[in-house]
Amino acid sequence: MDERLDEQKIETLQSWADGLLRDERSELRAAAKAILLLIEEIEHLHVDLWHARDEESGEIVPDEPAVDDTPAPTLREALARRLRAARLP
Repeated sequence: MDERLDEQKIETLQSWADGLLRDERSELRAAAKAILLLIEEIEHLHVDLWHARDEESGEIVPDEPAVDDTPAPTLREALARRLRAARLP
């Protein structure tokens, strides 16, 4: 059985965590935070894999378009904001 975590499954986990964060029981909120931490780790692993593949290929495209230096919101940043918001009274 090869049930890999694709984007849709990660979104499902995210929605479960969002629901658990709103629960009044502390153990369910803790489970939500654990799910969010695991999603964040998955995002880190994807980035690491992407960088490793770039280094392995060693290919540089000379005519690449200019890269916008404005940081785009990442899953990591979004999760950090949600965790901070969840801790607020």
